[in-house]
Amino acid sequence: MIQVTLPDGSKREYPGPVTVAEVAASIGPGLAKAALAGKIDGKVVDTSFRIETDSALAIVTAKDTDGLDVIRHSTAHLLAYAVKEMFPDAQVTIGPVIENGFYYDFSYKRPFTLEDLAAIEKRMSELAAKDEPVTRRVLARDEAVAYFKGIGEHYKAEIIASIPAGQDVSLYREGAFEDLCRGPHVPSTGKLRFFKLMKVAGAYWRGDHRNEMLQRIYGTAWTTKEELAQYLTMLEEAEKRDHRKLGRELDLFHIDEHSPGTVFWHPKGWSIWQAVEQYMRAVYRDNGYLEVKGPQLLDQSLWEKTGHWGKYRDNMFTTESEKRDYALKPMNCPGHILIFKQGIKSYRDLPLRYGEFGQCHRNEPTGGLHGIMRVRGFTQDDGHIFCTEDQILDECAAFTTLLQNVYKDFGFDDIIYKVATRPEARIGTDESWDKAEHALMESLRRSGCHFEVAVGEGAFYGPKIEYTLKDALGRQWQCGTIQVDPNMTELLDAQYVGEDSARHRPLMLHRAIVGSMERFIGILIEQHAGALPAWLAPVQVVVLNITDSQAEYAREVAKTLQNQGLRVELDLRNEKITYKIREHSMQKLPYILVLGDKERAAGAVAVRARGNKDLGAMPLAAFSERIAQDIANKL
Repeated sequence: MIQVTLPDGSKREYPGPVTVAEVAASIGPGLAKAALAGKIDGKVVDTSFRIETDSALAIVTAKDTDGLDVIRHSTAHLLAYAVKEMFPDAQVTIGPVIENGFYYDFSYKRPFTLEDLAAIEKRMSELAAKDEPVTRRVLARDEAVAYFKGIGEHYKAEIIASIPAGQDVSLYREGAFEDLCRGPHVPSTGKLRFFKLMKVAGAYWRGDHRNEMLQRIYGTAWTTKEELAQYLTMLEEAEKRDHRKLGRELDLFHIDEHSPGTVFWHPKGWSIWQAVEQYMRAVYRDNGYLEVKGPQLLDQSLWEKTGHWGKYRDNMFTTESEKRDYALKPMNCPGHILIFKQGIKSYRDLPLRYGEFGQCHRNEPTGGLHGIMRVRGFTQDDGHIFCTEDQILDECAAFTTLLQNVYKDFGFDDIIYKVATRPEARIGTDESWDKAEHALMESLRRSGCHFEVAVGEGAFYGPKIEYTLKDALGRQWQCGTIQVDPNMTELLDAQYVGEDSARHRPLMLHRAIVGSMERFIGILIEQHAGALPAWLAPVQVVVLNITDSQAEYAREVAKTLQNQGLRVELDLRNEKITYKIREHSMQKLPYILVLGDKERAAGAVAVRARGNKDLGAMPLAAFSERIAQDIANKL
């Protein structure tokens, strides 16, 4: 007898080996129809998988995350099936699942066009409608190599040939198409209904620029028509919010070929930067941080001591002077330790919190650069806390509360918390890891935060908390972090004098709230679709006159508001007022003040708020109070 334990704890017995599909059918016809795969003792398998020993089984349907992954992986194969039918000379390579979809790489004699993509997608739908069964078979490695060579699929043959000799490989067939794959797959193509091909791009075979440039077709797949529509709508909205597009339209910044991967900030963009930096500077000051500033260039020997030279040398920019080798710093932590080491530190000085707006450089590959989100030169709101082991819990709890308040001020209320624990390859004792991990988790519990545990994803030197925010479109951005590091202070010989008058090694907590300033500003631009709240907006108020007779009054109004600390623009051009209003509205400004003869006579201003809201005329003092309240409330 074979005993199968279901997720609710109930058990079912079968007289002999039984497939996942047969178990689903024995539970009910509805589940049999919905089954996409099975999960046996934590491993996802095909519905055709035979259970031969007592096992725990969950039937995977479209409602499960694993089910969506199976759908997307199977849709990638459906894409390859359609391409091979329409373009028999094309060779298939690899087609994995990625976030929100899948891709498949092809070798073909000419570039695929948008018209090709539309035709391929149509053929995919036709193949799915045939509801052909997806079947699996196993071949010996050498037999599989010969098979794929025989059908002209040389890339597949090369992939299989790289597998150790003597191993078997699995192949999946649907209709006339058979592909190499570990699976699992949906039981039939009819399960694949809601998908769309998105774009085609270039990709080198096996990621090596010395190899052939392949064509990568990207697609997305979902479990319902509504989910697909929501995703496509989100993409349309994301395109409108793209920080690169808005950066040009709002004259905030540009990226120049003369310095790839670094940002040229224009006056308006730099105004946003300053608003963020000055806000964070006040956060430092009000929460016990001492602001420091370290040099850009540090001797190679320092990076050798910290281990960065051995591990990250290829990502560091280097230079030489007077026969000494230097590197532009890729992070700020070694510099903060060197500052800590100046003078004798006592246990009474701990915790000691340093903060820096530290500019860093990392030699990112050109293909990975993305606007101001992924750059080579960036500035971090970097902080390091030197403390004892017993102080970790309090420091982490205080940091989480601080981070929550900062994110809320910037318009982010939805935060995901994750604790990354010890990896297999690590330094330090199990006891020190136990204490550090407990402190991080307990600090989140103390803050009332639900968190997930990412087992084994910590750094080799210590565990960390990752703080991921969700934006207006539901996209996730991992920005904040706090990491426990007992290692670097030892490598650079940082010490403090304890209560026992002996020398002790401090722990160092690496922490950041916004992370890269460039990236965070890019996130802010997209979060607010360029319509930044008044406290961040590069121009908070624009003052417009209707005719020349109000020009002097307009200058007085602008000067008064500037004296109140507002960022004000004055537009006295001899243009129609409707044209000026429309032009400045396109710049997404919080407020437009229109001045005519009536407003001049009454010492008032006609106020238009963002979104074409006409607030009517009001005394200048009343408007000043209104915008001051907006700024104070971070609106």
